[in-house]
Amino acid sequence: QVQLVESGGGLVQAGGSLRLSCAASGSIFSINAMGWYRQAPGQQRELVVVISSGGSTNYADSVKGRFTISRDYAKNTVYLQMNSLKPEDTAVYYCNAIVRMRWRDPEYDYWGQGTQVTVSS
Repeated sequence: QVQLVESGGGLVQAGGSLRLSCAASGSIFSINAMGWYRQAPGQQRELVVVISSGGSTNYADSVKGRFTISRDYAKNTVYLQMNSLKPEDTAVYYCNAIVRMRWRDPEYDYWGQGTQVTVSS
């Protein structure tokens, strides 16, 4: 099995910063894309940013210029640096990874348990 463990959420004032981390562990042959999604109360889960195995990134327009994703391929870990946070960034943030467990196995989506980010005005 594969586990994704997130950390780094919390409460911050508007304009502040937070850094999220997500480490993948377990039976992993390779990881394709990794990314962050978020879900605010009463809303659907939405993409924040994704980073491919080759390092290409795709950011939601709402976070461009404020959030930065990075990836440590050796540690199977992805980070999200969030700066200039706004109250509308308040949500549960979920880590996602597309993982192949063994050679020639299909790839599957895995999700972390989520970490709460709250930005006060």
